[in-house]
Amino acid sequence: MPASAPPAGPPSSALAGGVTPVTVLTGFLGSGKTTLLNAMLADPRYADTAVLVNEWGEIAIDHALVRSASENVVTLPSGCICCRVAGELLGTLRELYFERASGAVPPFRRVVIETTGLADPAPLLATLIEMPAVATRYSLAGVVTTVDAEHGMATLDAHPEALKQAAMADRLVITKLDRADRAAVAALEERLRGLNPGAALLAKGREAPDPALLLEAGLYRGEGRIADPRGWLNAGAYRRVGAPDAPRHDPRIVSFAWSGEEPFEIDDLETALETITGLLGARLLRLKGLANVRGETGPIAVHAVQHTLYPPARLSAWPDEDRRTRLVFIGRDLEESAVDSILQSFRDPPPR
Repeated sequence: MPASAPPAGPPSSALAGGVTPVTVLTGFLGSGKTTLLNAMLADPRYADTAVLVNEWGEIAIDHALVRSASENVVTLPSGCICCRVAGELLGTLRELYFERASGAVPPFRRVVIETTGLADPAPLLATLIEMPAVATRYSLAGVVTTVDAEHGMATLDAHPEALKQAAMADRLVITKLDRADRAAVAALEERLRGLNPGAALLAKGREAPDPALLLEAGLYRGEGRIADPRGWLNAGAYRRVGAPDAPRHDPRIVSFAWSGEEPFEIDDLETALETITGLLGARLLRLKGLANVRGETGPIAVHAVQHTLYPPARLSAWPDEDRRTRLVFIGRDLEESAVDSILQSFRDPPPR
């Protein structure tokens, strides 16, 4: 964060569609991630989407190939662009950006990146946030995680990666509903709500979910549209700092909301968030919030993934009458007392 006032959201080119929203699609091995992606690729509602995959073999596209734009990019009948990640993700995103600009591939308005089943989403999110060559052209639009209705509970029990994927999600898509009874699905939904209370739960039927439900999970969306900040933050779904702990299936994963009545000075907000991400970043999965900053007519939207802070965004107006700073934290072994202590230390009046 700069020490001066934060920028008013993305650059003007973003509001004209120049900055492309990116959705990260993750989920553990066998959770139905690739099946969901195939359904998206066949759905005309996703025609303006570029999809980045690790290997062609995982996606059934060979029979549907229309033309090859380059060695790594193909165009599908639905209009989707499918791009194989060749080497580093950074290079692939850069290549795709310039091929769109030159007309080598059809125009696309959003990107979906499919991770491998064992992937930790955090490094990928950090790349989208902190690498200038990416951040000036692409904007994180959210994380979608698939969870298998049949084996999801056992997977969450056995694999820390699956817990992390679910805890970091903005959207949780429950798959393979036809292979689990209602009681099992209800138990899984309860566990996911406890693990990540702010994420929307979606069910995957035979068709891909509506793009607006699946992809539009971030604050900034395609064509410069801004989400309802209340829905983006969903702070009311989280337990407040100091409230009694609710029983949890996953005791190492914690989530809570912090609020403060008095406005921050911009420098104090900057330093507080940098201190939290610097000292607690290894345990901090995600941070989202609306901050009341002195002298601003609207809130400052803030977002962080582990040690990495997303550029803050100045919103023109508050979404409701509540002018408190509201910050949501999701972490693993994250002590809310440590978070509260840091934030309070930048709000207390200086000693006389």
